[in-house]
Amino acid sequence: MKYLHTMVRVSNVDESLDFYCNKMGLKEVRRSENPKGRYTLIFLSVDGSSENCVELTYNWDPEDYDEGRNFGHLAYEVDNIYAFCQKLMDSGVVINRPPRDGNMAFVRSPDNISIELLQKGDPLPAQEPWLSMPNTGKW
Repeated sequence: MKYLHTMVRVSNVDESLDFYCNKMGLKEVRRSENPKGRYTLIFLSVDGSSENCVELTYNWDPEDYDEGRNFGHLAYEVDNIYAFCQKLMDSGVVINRPPRDGNMAFVRSPDNISIELLQKGDPLPAQEPWLSMPNTGKW
């Protein structure tokens, strides 16, 4: 058996690609449009390979995806959780659960999909401003 991808539905391709590619750093691997089925599939990965992708599914007919919490979350390992969260904040992303412990943070995509960020290796020493930063919204 081989893991292929995780699919999440998105309501706006441009907003989603800005979040996943420009802010999170994923790379678009492939895209296909199905006019008969009225949807677009966009596959993204961390390293540009076709392994372990996130499949963004855009249905051309509008749908309301609510909170997205019934999905659970996507998780990514990062080299420096503080630097990565600062980069996201600088680009306008809300850090819903700050990395107070130097190990874990949560943000949300434009469609409210929870994204867990985990520190690679051992947790970093706790530091400000993260240590005293409160949670914001849902994560």
